[in-house]
Amino acid sequence: MRISFHGAAGGVTGSCHLVSVGGRNILIDCGMFQGGHELYEDNAAPFGFDPASVDILLLTHAHLDHCGRIPLLLKRGFCGEIVSTAATRDLARLVLMDSAHLHEEEARRRKRHGHKAAPLYDTVDALDAIELFGRKAEYGKPLEIGAGMTATFFDAGHILGSASILLAAVDGGRRRRILFSGDIGPDERPLLDPPAPPGGVDVVVMETTYGDRDHRSLDASIEELYQAINDADSRGGNVIIPTFALERAQELLFFLREGMQAKKIRSSLKVFLDSPMAISATKLFERHPEAMKSEISKMLRSGQDPFKLPDLHFVREASESMALNRLRSGAVLIAGSGMCTGGRVRHHLRHNLAHSDCSIIFVGFAAEGTLARIIVDGAKSVKLFGHDVPVRAHIHTINGFSAHAGRKELLNWHRHTGTPEVTFLIHGETGARQSFAKVLSGTRVEMPKQHQSFAL
Repeated sequence: MRISFHGAAGGVTGSCHLVSVGGRNILIDCGMFQGGHELYEDNAAPFGFDPASVDILLLTHAHLDHCGRIPLLLKRGFCGEIVSTAATRDLARLVLMDSAHLHEEEARRRKRHGHKAAPLYDTVDALDAIELFGRKAEYGKPLEIGAGMTATFFDAGHILGSASILLAAVDGGRRRRILFSGDIGPDERPLLDPPAPPGGVDVVVMETTYGDRDHRSLDASIEELYQAINDADSRGGNVIIPTFALERAQELLFFLREGMQAKKIRSSLKVFLDSPMAISATKLFERHPEAMKSEISKMLRSGQDPFKLPDLHFVREASESMALNRLRSGAVLIAGSGMCTGGRVRHHLRHNLAHSDCSIIFVGFAAEGTLARIIVDGAKSVKLFGHDVPVRAHIHTINGFSAHAGRKELLNWHRHTGTPEVTFLIHGETGARQSFAKVLSGTRVEMPKQHQSFAL
């Protein structure tokens, strides 16, 4: 039995891990490297294994950095089954179609500038990938994936339908239990149950996005959000919230609804969800009450909408989004992408960053090299669409909304797995992995590099 790491090994994005056992090749996730246009080459590079040799793909969740290269995997020969939860399947369909469209747009842009024009993959490739989704996993119920091999999905509490995956297989007469964490959610979430990892695990492969620090409490973060909105409102400016379309956008709508009902923010605020994918994802949330907290599930089943606001506007058309740039005050604009590497939020930043009465509120992780990280780190000006834009708006970073567990929660999650012989730390920047490695005990710790392979 061997495991090899072909993404998120030395960085946060591009999750892709291969287990070879009993003549079967099992791939866990196949994600996109993210951080800027310069990563095109990384995403287009060889996978580090033969895609045609992969028998089955187990998908932890539908974020792009975990599923975004699946269509490319097919283009290069993969034709096996893809297994995920029902909610992940629906969200992945949305994410992959959107990603294909963005790759087509990027190819047209590159062609205009005299560069290589072929997209990484296109809409037809994404549709082909969607066709390979097979069985739907249910939490806690083992699925047979080969002779003497099972995969069991456990709630990871990260986004709707997210899972940690326990792979059990017999190798050389010895049964091994390998747990892939996927992305681990925090214990305190408004819409989802907390993570529920299994015990008795031999090998752990776990994320360390926030392995070096904890988050603010959720309640304190919500209050900070309300204060930042009220401050911008009193100054007569707009609020721009770059956000991820899956989970974060829905949580923000939920928090805004709660704040308006409690009269902590003005109920007449105009709120614009300017993200076709986030709008569609919100509809999918309503389709999967089984994947949410019981109290939210009850609301949905009784016909109540936890995301409804008095003056909420869903903005699908590009022309409607462009019109928002004429708004100079009193608006809350929620738009993607969360790291500001693309999407409509870049246009809103161009029109609002220079105004001192506005606020930009970052509520998620920002990888190194992204526009979000550059702004958060204190840049005095940024380049947007060929223009130098001064940063005069008030910048807020509220990390208590993260969909990733903090250091203490990661450590607690690891304890629940038992006493694993070895723990592989992935999906974290170097400092975060090294810091988390120091607090682990009773297990051998490995920090794999890209394409590194280990015997299990």
